Amino acid sequence: MIKINNKVLDVSQIQPVIQSAKSLEILHLLAGYPNVYEYASLGELEFEIQLRLRVIEAAISLENSHAEFSTLEESLSNKQYWHLSKNGTFTLLPRVPPHVAIVDIFLNGRLYAFECGTAIVVTFLKAILDLIGPRDFDYLFKDLFLYDWHPPKNMALLVHKGRDYLPGDNLYFKNPDHDEDTPEWQGENAILLGQNQFYGHGIGITNSQGIIDELNGNRKPNASISAFLTQHIISLDSSYYRPFQTNIPRVTPVHSPSSLSNLIVSEIGQTLYLS
Repeated sequence: MIKINNKVLDVSQIQPVIQSAKSLEILHLLAGYPNVYEYASLGELEFEIQLRLRVIEAAISLENSHAEFSTLEESLSNKQYWHLSKNGTFTLLPRVPPHVAIVDIFLNGRLYAFECGTAIVVTFLKAILDLIGPRDFDYLFKDLFLYDWHPPKNMALLVHKGRDYLPGDNLYFKNPDHDEDTPEWQGENAILLGQNQFYGHGIGITNSQGIIDELNGNRKPNASISAFLTQHIISLDSSYYRPFQTNIPRVTPVHSPSSLSNLIVSEIGQTLYLS
């Protein structure tokens, strides 16, 4: 259920169209879950949807960058922008703007290798950058580092357990019978792209069964417990980044939906209707 300023938002009258299918998928999921998602305005809701769309686009771009999967100890980076320690920590070099170093991962992915936790952090960072712009991004992440699933300062996350999965969420597939000699196969962090499509670094873009099959193919001998999708959900906290939206160029990405502000809003009693 979606509430805007304490009024229930009814989205049942919105008809999907090609250019807005992804945002409508998110909107209908938010409205259909029993959880209550509260926003002070339609603008706040739209900002969250736009942030989720940037996460999806960043995940697809990272897959297309050809950055490799590796263990922490075997990580690789572009030495022009990052200092890479033996334990796999990426530290920004002096005088390198954070946004430049993040964009380089997507432009020169063949120079990089990292595990799936770092891939999710990189994906989230690129989504934030694409939405708030380089100036505020550099301000927020001036002390940027990358290490596994350790979010840098000012990466605001929401963490909860449930099955209210939304496109743009990071979900976790657990592999309880993984081989102890290959701990990197103990599970997979994956971005939900929508319509049962996921991006998992090192596995690629596939459905949930595809990720489970890949994990099941990397278990200890005589394993009996299948990998499975957990209820652990992590997403970016859109409310943390919305104050920076005044600096956003109002340009809609090529595959992004039309703005919610283009829809007609009507109010009857305690219900808002979008059409």
